[in-house]
Amino acid sequence: MAINVQVEKNNNESSANVIRRFTKRVQAAGIIPKVRSGRYRTRIKSDNVQRRAKLKKLTKKTTYEKLLKLGKITEQKSYRR
Repeated sequence: MAINVQVEKNNNESSANVIRRFTKRVQAAGIIPKVRSGRYRTRIKSDNVQRRAKLKKLTKKTTYEKLLKLGKITEQKSYRR
């Protein structure tokens, strides 16, 4: 949904006043908060992509546990505060 804001310059009006009227109309239309709300939003991953990621994570976990049990690798310490 596109919201167009248009302002035309009158005969005896300064450019600064036109810009001021334009910014007021943009604020009244609520365009800026709408754009800012979607600024850092990420797309939701599809079920298939989520399933593949989960399967990949589980296979990595099982291979890590298997190698740890066989003694081929040592357990890594987590540095959480």
